[in-house]
Amino acid sequence: MRIQYLVTLLGLWFVLVSNTWAAPLKVLTTGAFKSVLMDMVPAFEAHTGHQVEVKNETAGALLKMIAAGETFDLVVLTPGALKTLAQEGKVDAASVASIAKVGIGVAVKAGAPKPALSSVDDFKAALLQAQKVAWIDPASGGSSGIYLEKLFGQMGLMEMVKPKSVMVFGGLVANKLVTGEADLTIHQISEILPVQGANLVGPLPEAIQSYTTYGGAWSPSAKNLAGAREFLNMMTSPQAQQVIERKGMQKVP
Repeated sequence: MRIQYLVTLLGLWFVLVSNTWAAPLKVLTTGAFKSVLMDMVPAFEAHTGHQVEVKNETAGALLKMIAAGETFDLVVLTPGALKTLAQEGKVDAASVASIAKVGIGVAVKAGAPKPALSSVDDFKAALLQAQKVAWIDPASGGSSGIYLEKLFGQMGLMEMVKPKSVMVFGGLVANKLVTGEADLTIHQISEILPVQGANLVGPLPEAIQSYTTYGGAWSPSAKNLAGAREFLNMMTSPQAQQVIERKGMQKVP
């Protein structure tokens, strides 16, 4: 019994020491998923002992960083981007897992009147009435900006929207409402909700809505492969559902 007890203690000590000595878990993520990920970090660190370092950029910027040699253990990106990285051998194709999806929303400054948003015509009216409209610069590689540029073109609205556009090269676009640089913001819902002083009016009408799906995968050369596996498992677990929904995203079936 005493020997068995000592073996157990040695086993626990080995796990503790291993996690203490393990390299920090380096996670790259798109801005839209950052709020979900950061909400999970404290519990993950407390439960596993792994320390997490998070770096976020637009999907396009992350691809450029990785192509330039940026190292990571785990990355959260769109399916198309993960497929590209898998083909290049930058992520383990077998590890790719879907996590959540998010739609695009419209926001105004806290206290400002909320425009109607139940139809496509309502959306057009909101754009027409706005003095300045903030959205992600498509050149930054942001998913919502790329979609909106295409949408405005298809709807014949670009000529009207362009002069009043406040283009943001990544980050939380709704901050432009707080600073007074814009009175209407169009961005992914999970990136609107974290901004104090911004009020989400609602999602784009379903007829013109675009959902971006996010998934995760680990690097074949991960320095902390065990931590990457554990964190991805946590993000795809049923327990993550509450966090995902609270942050304005939806679980992928």
